[in-house]
Amino acid sequence: MKPRRYHRFDRRGFLAGSSALGAASLLGLPRAVLAEPPPETRRIRLNGFPATCLAPLYAAEALLKSEGFTEVEYLGPRSGIAVGPEKADMDMVAVGAVLSGIDSGAPLVTLAGMHLGCYELFGAHRVQAIRDLKGKTVPVDGFGGSQHVLLSSMASYVGLDPRTDINWVIRLPPEGKKMFAEGKADAYLGFPPDPQELRARGIGKVIVNTGLDKPWSQYYCCMLVTHREFVDKYPIATKRATRAMLKAADLCATDSEHVARTLVEKKVTDRYDYALETLREVRYDAWRAYDPEDAMRFHAIRLHDVGLIKTSPNKLIAQGTDWRFLNELKKELKA
Repeated sequence: MKPRRYHRFDRRGFLAGSSALGAASLLGLPRAVLAEPPPETRRIRLNGFPATCLAPLYAAEALLKSEGFTEVEYLGPRSGIAVGPEKADMDMVAVGAVLSGIDSGAPLVTLAGMHLGCYELFGAHRVQAIRDLKGKTVPVDGFGGSQHVLLSSMASYVGLDPRTDINWVIRLPPEGKKMFAEGKADAYLGFPPDPQELRARGIGKVIVNTGLDKPWSQYYCCMLVTHREFVDKYPIATKRATRAMLKAADLCATDSEHVARTLVEKKVTDRYDYALETLREVRYDAWRAYDPEDAMRFHAIRLHDVGLIKTSPNKLIAQGTDWRFLNELKKELKA
């Protein structure tokens, strides 16, 4: 699929919609940025997966251009890990899928945590808690995919063995949601806009809301990732892009109406109401207070204990993270 290029932001419209953060902090470059050399590359490719919880990726276009990227591309959705030398340069990926990808040898580098709480687990009448998934049928996007890995971590946490206790059925998310809605599955783990739709239609009952229910609400849901070649070749570009993404997360938290309109304009969704609901529920301000390494370690321990990842948690974190840019930006942006 050819890259989709979006140029719908103009300066006046963006500044008007972004007043909550202030034009100076968003498009005006602070002294620290002006003192930096320009990015080594003026092109950056982002994954264009149509999920409303990935709003910072789409809200970041104007911010990336203010950082010196003149060509911002949104690539068509891909199955599996979408980040790599021949794929996207940067993406937001569920923490479990990040761990699974690093464990399988993907050259992923985790740069920051982006938000808390976009996933919700829905159960049919026979499923009132995670423990009730034993012997039940659950559709997931694939073994090692984001739904499978997160739900496996949840199952492990309550004492189930996800390898044997759950009847996994491989389905793409739209098919899995339909299967659950038709009563052909006992549970469904969805990310926006699926939870908003299922709740609006009165289908199933929310068993776990990762934005509200502990311990899931204490750990990042999705991480900002790039790949090793991009970091090694373009460290300045990496820092500048990370800064744009963190500012975009701030924008999602403080000007949700503007970002929701952007998601509709960019055809990420045709439901402004669901987009706005997502932006108001998901914790996009978390990067200022939560430690992304805690989230990776929490899930890595669960997954390692049941054999779904082979690499030790400490080794996974050592080889698949780089917090230098986040730590510098927290000081610069006074997090």
